[in-house]
Amino acid sequence: MHFNPINHGMNELIPNSGDYKKLLCYQKADVIFQITYFFCSNFLTKGDRTIDQMVQAARSGKQNIVEGIEAAPTSNKTELKLLNVAKASLKELLEDYEDFLKTRGFPQWEQGSREFEAMRNLGATHNDAQYFMNLISSRPPQTIANMAIILLNQADYLLYKFISKKSEEFLQSGGFTERLYNLRRKNRGY
Repeated sequence: MHFNPINHGMNELIPNSGDYKKLLCYQKADVIFQITYFFCSNFLTKGDRTIDQMVQAARSGKQNIVEGIEAAPTSNKTELKLLNVAKASLKELLEDYEDFLKTRGFPQWEQGSREFEAMRNLGATHNDAQYFMNLISSRPPQTIANMAIILLNQADYLLYKFISKKSEEFLQSGGFTERLYNLRRKNRGY
């Protein structure tokens, strides 16, 4: 019997990775990227190396989620590695926003404060970048930095939960190699 991957087992071997744009962690990372681009373009001095570092960290957070999800059907190891790179990039960006506040003498919103709780609720209920871009368009830099910090902490939590879920799925079901082995055995009639 000849194995034809197009008609037999292709979806089992290489399942559709799904639409990464529907993932909350991706949506949050996209919001963070757009806010960061706006923030850096409007409030940091041209030529400041921090601009490139912040924009690249925000971009890396978003793009590594995309790359990880797209690599998942054939490499769970690559998927998990890239999701962790995304998480690390967003942590780096979090430090940059915190440093911005510290070096300029602006306070960071504390948990329980009116501003912190209002933003945490907004972040928990909205993942639309345009919504946040409308909010920040008339805000001062210290407010935008504080908003970004809360969104970054939410993205970190979402990525942690997603990575944990993906790790558990791998432990339970295996990955590409196991699927390949099982399909080969099935094709041979074992």
